[in-house]
Amino acid sequence: MAIRSLAYVVLDTADVEAWRSYGENVLGLQASDHPEGIRLRMDERPFRFLVRKSDKEQFHAAGLVYPDKAAYERGLEGLRKAGVALEPASAEEAKDRLVVEFVRCVDPSGNRLEIGWGRVIDGNPFVSPAGVSGFVTGEMGLGHVVFPALKLEETRAFYIDQLGFGDTDFMRAYLQGGGPEDPGIGMYFLHCDNPRHHTVALGEFPVPSGLIHMMLEVPTLDDVGQALDRAIAAGVHISSSLGKHMNDKMVSFYMRTPSGFDIEYGFGGIQPDWKTFTPTISVKEDEWGHRWDFG
Repeated sequence: MAIRSLAYVVLDTADVEAWRSYGENVLGLQASDHPEGIRLRMDERPFRFLVRKSDKEQFHAAGLVYPDKAAYERGLEGLRKAGVALEPASAEEAKDRLVVEFVRCVDPSGNRLEIGWGRVIDGNPFVSPAGVSGFVTGEMGLGHVVFPALKLEETRAFYIDQLGFGDTDFMRAYLQGGGPEDPGIGMYFLHCDNPRHHTVALGEFPVPSGLIHMMLEVPTLDDVGQALDRAIAAGVHISSSLGKHMNDKMVSFYMRTPSGFDIEYGFGGIQPDWKTFTPTISVKEDEWGHRWDFG
C-alpha cells in the first residue's frame, strides 16, 4: 500500500510572529498558539503547518501518512527490510502531530520525513482571516513539497520502491541554453495514492532552507489573484509571476516565506486517473508566464 497524502509540514523559524502574520494575512490560513510556536490551519484538520521557534530558518520535515494501521505496518516492514533507519516517535509526540503513530526517517538526499497514520479532526470549521474561499485538500493532503535531491536517482527509487509513489513527470531544465557545457538540472514529479498530480517532487540542486518550494491549491482563480495582491501589499518577495505549468496545468505564482523557501499558490491542477495515465517527459516548464526572480 502506498502513502496516501502529505498530511502536514513542520517548519523551524527564528521569528514565529512573522510566520503568524504571513500565514494569516498573506496565505489566508488560521493561526493558533502551540507550546513550541504556532499551528496554521487550512481545512477540517486542526493544523497543516506546525511552525516552531528555533534559532534556524528551515523546513524541518514533511508528514506523510498511510491510509490505515495495516498499510502503515506493512510500509514500515518494507522500510526496515530495505535497511532504512527508523526512529519511532513517542505517544506524546504522535498526539501533538494529531496522528496515531509515526516514525522519523530521512530519504537518500537527507530530507527529513515523519511517516505515520491516523486522521484527527476536531469538528471546528476553518475560517480564513483573509477571506480565502477554501483550499483543495481532503484525501489529497495539504498540497505538494519539492525537495532538493543531489542523489536524484537514488532518492526517486526510495519514494517509488519504499513508499509506493509513482512517476508522473520528468523534466530537465537547462539554465545555459542546453549546450554541451550545460548538463541541465533533473526533476522528478511523483504521485502517491490520491489524484493530485504530484505530492513530492525532487530537484537536482541544493537549497539552504531545506525545501525548494511547497504548493497550496485554492478553488478559484480569484483566490490566486487576491493572494498575489495581499503578498505585494505586504512587501513579500514575489519569486515568480503568474503562469501556467506544462505538466500539472496549475495556474500559480510563487512567493518567498519567512523561512527562505517559496510557496506556490495555485488553482486548477489536473487530477489524473492513475489507472490510465502514462507518465510524461516535459521539455518545457510552462505554457505561459512564471517569470522568475530569485533575488
